[in-house]
Amino acid sequence: MATHRFKPRYRGVAYGSIGFGGAVAVVSSIAGFVMLPFTFGVIGVGLGIAYFASPTWKLAVTTDDDGLEVGSPSRQRFRIAWSEVKKVIASPSTHSCFVDGGEPAKSLLVPGVGAPAPYDLEDRPTLFAAILAHVPADRVETVALLADLNKPPPKPKLA
Repeated sequence: MATHRFKPRYRGVAYGSIGFGGAVAVVSSIAGFVMLPFTFGVIGVGLGIAYFASPTWKLAVTTDDDGLEVGSPSRQRFRIAWSEVKKVIASPSTHSCFVDGGEPAKSLLVPGVGAPAPYDLEDRPTLFAAILAHVPADRVETVALLADLNKPPPKPKLA
C-alpha cells in the first residue's frame, strides 16, 4: 500500500498574491487608506491564504493490490477497483495520466507537464508506475502529452 498526498502546484502564484496584495494594502493604508487599492490588496492576500488553506491538501491517493482510493483522513471520496478502470490515458515521458473510472466522480488526473491542474501529487512517478502495473495493457492508451488530447485533428492539406 502506498499513499500519495495532494500538494499545491502553484505556490509561486499564491505567494505572489499574498506579497503583492500585502504591499498594495500597506501602501494604500500609508497613503491614507485609499479604499479601492486597499480592498484589492486585502483580497489578494485572502486569495493566497485561501489557496494554502484549501481542504484539497488533506487529500491523498492510496493504492493497493485491489485498487485506488482518493480521500482525506476523515472522508473517503471514492474507491475504484483495478478491474473497474475503463481506460488509462498515459504520458510516460511526464509521468502523468488520466484514470477513467467510468464516471467523472470516480476518475483521477495524475497531473504533470501538459496536464494542468491546481494540484500535484507526491512521488508522482511511483503512483504512475503503480497504476500502469495494475491496469491491463489493453486498457492503456499512451500519448506524448495529455494536452495533445484537447487539440483538434490536423486539417488535411489540399493539393
